[in-house]
Amino acid sequence: MNAEHHSDPLGVITSPREWLTRALKPLSSTIHTPQTSQEKTMKTSTFRRASVVPALIALGLAACGSDAGDSTDTGPMTTDMDMDMNMGDPDATPADDVVGAALARGEYSLMDTRPEGYDGVAGTAVIARSPLGTTITTELTGLLPNVDYISHAHAQACDDGNAGPHYQFEVGGSEFPPNEIHLAFTSDNDGNGFMTAENAKIAGTAAVAFVVHPREFIDNKIACVDFIEDEPGSIDAAIAAGLDESTMDDMDDMDDEG
Repeated sequence: MNAEHHSDPLGVITSPREWLTRALKPLSSTIHTPQTSQEKTMKTSTFRRASVVPALIALGLAACGSDAGDSTDTGPMTTDMDMDMNMGDPDATPADDVVGAALARGEYSLMDTRPEGYDGVAGTAVIARSPLGTTITTELTGLLPNVDYISHAHAQACDDGNAGPHYQFEVGGSEFPPNEIHLAFTSDNDGNGFMTAENAKIAGTAAVAFVVHPREFIDNKIACVDFIEDEPGSIDAAIAAGLDESTMDDMDDMDDEG
């Protein structure tokens, strides 16, 4: 899909971390109340949802694919990007409510790279593959309150190189959605987080894990989910079935407009 580029008021900067610091200062903290269908995944807590600021798109940096200290500055970076990239919609249908989807899910386990203050993090992530594409929903408790977070689908298991690189539909392609699946959200006053993101492609079998980071410490992975499918063989069947025609037509229309 061809991204339409827009001018960037931030201009050229010297490092990815500087971009994140400057671009995300005005991050919104609008809170929403979850629907009943979303409460069933995390019955121990009522999650309030946060809206996503478009500038969070830049959080799909390669730093997530390495351990802390491994990232390097590759020089000036411009921030032209498609502001329609989907990094989360709190009102989207949660993954485990997607009709006819092949579901996989897991509970978060803590990672050794987590910063201080995150020893109590718990929660779940669910991935749905359907004829409409891919949906991922994450819910967490034990986060620091009113903090910005970014999470990604990963291509290795949690205990395999700290989940390795981000999952990409086209390996070696763009590090931003829609070629990767990113979720961005802000925790509420009680340290709870919730977000759902959708992608108009069906994720392959290599999308095996899901990792969450604090935005300001993107090299430090807090927790990771290993996806386990609800029904063995359902993912392969969903991939083999492919997208329905209406979804493919919509994707073609977007490509023509790009």
